[in-house]
Amino acid sequence: MIPKDTLKGSSLASHYDSKAEEYDWRGPEVVFGLSYSFANPGESVLDIGIGTGLGSVLFHKAGLHVYGMDVSTEMLEACRSKGFAADLKKHDLTVEPYPYSEASLDHAVCLGVLNFFRDLKIAFREVARILRDSGIFVFVVGDRGPGDEAEFIVGREDTQTDSSVTLYRHGMEEINGLLNDNHFELVRCLEFPVPMDRERTKTLRAKAYVARRRKRI
Repeated sequence: MIPKDTLKGSSLASHYDSKAEEYDWRGPEVVFGLSYSFANPGESVLDIGIGTGLGSVLFHKAGLHVYGMDVSTEMLEACRSKGFAADLKKHDLTVEPYPYSEASLDHAVCLGVLNFFRDLKIAFREVARILRDSGIFVFVVGDRGPGDEAEFIVGREDTQTDSSVTLYRHGMEEINGLLNDNHFELVRCLEFPVPMDRERTKTLRAKAYVARRRKRI
């Protein structure tokens, strides 16, 4: 869960994968392990904030068609160079509508992105609109437990840049409310630690969720 805001520029984007390995970022394996039994070869998956494609490449290897959107041109180019995405679009995740029609894709995945947003309503609303009935939405957030502040700062010493980054935690009550409001039912969730520095002395308590889109009436 390396802050993508710290990776502006093509040279940094091209090194994102090696940085993720250096920080021992295992979110892609966690979400794929939780959700692979709900997805089938030939189906489609939308990677929201696709970056270099780390969150969806395992779905591609399992036979799914990957669609992706990201605000960063450099990240999209790094992903495009890998040659596995069926379609990539540049789009700001805070702006609706997202560039996909209603009930047009089977599943959605979102890793290392939602921790940048205090308000997740747009993302959940748009995913609910885009997914077909019974599709899954698998995502990771920084988990907010009792006594945790919603907002926290990742310092320059950990971002390895000249600036700090503001991130946000989201608790299970909030997530359940968003799921219910947007016609999802929670299927699985799993808490896991995310290293926030290369020495793994600082960690963020993250939670991966798998939710299923309810059938439209």
